[in-house]
Amino acid sequence: MRPAESREHGQNTEGSEPAGSDSGGGTAPVRVLLCDDHAVVRAGLRALLHSTEGIDVVGEAASGEDALAAATRLRPDVVLMDLQLGDGMDGVTAIRRMASMAAGPDERGGPVPRVLVLTMFDTDADITRALAAGATGYLLKAEPPELLFAAIRDAAAGRPVLSGTVADRMVSRIRDPGPSLTERERDILGQLVGGLTNREIARALFLSEATVKSHLGRIYTKLEVQTRAAAVATAARHRLLP
Repeated sequence: MRPAESREHGQNTEGSEPAGSDSGGGTAPVRVLLCDDHAVVRAGLRALLHSTEGIDVVGEAASGEDALAAATRLRPDVVLMDLQLGDGMDGVTAIRRMASMAAGPDERGGPVPRVLVLTMFDTDADITRALAAGATGYLLKAEPPELLFAAIRDAAAGRPVLSGTVADRMVSRIRDPGPSLTERERDILGQLVGGLTNREIARALFLSEATVKSHLGRIYTKLEVQTRAAAVATAARHRLLP
């Protein structure tokens, strides 16, 4: 397990103005918190964002737990969030917790952060879970820097943004939704990929074997298959695997 780390940079954030306003009448930079469990990726993002005007990286976090703490303390305008964060809280859970901050003003009356996902993972399950959790946007790490800069500014302004391939996939899914699985059914499918038996799946997910068997029956029905291998293949084709 990589130890969690969180670092703040720049000036004291107490009493800071939200993005888009400035006590001097100008436009304040967008304040960004980076959350990625790879230090090299964070360093690269920091250098990249430093190269453009109007964006200020105010902190870093290596875990979902640290991202939540830093977001509360630093009050960034945008959290740039990876989904896979090693052990501990994943990105989707962190997004959901941050979104709950938006139910009302924080205890100091400051703005709550917008979350912009920046990840390598583009499965339908990942996209749907992140957006349902409250992410303002979803970008892939292969996107050009100019799109990332624009997306950060759009997210700070509350405008949703998606990578082109993600947007295309979401449109295709709306037009042809295909089978729909519950989160628990996707969890079980993920265990099937590893070739686990019903008993092993039950132990991994803290379920009874009877419950696992019941879920598998519903999965087979929804995917119109009769074997475990066919269920995995069909789920992969529909991009339903976690």
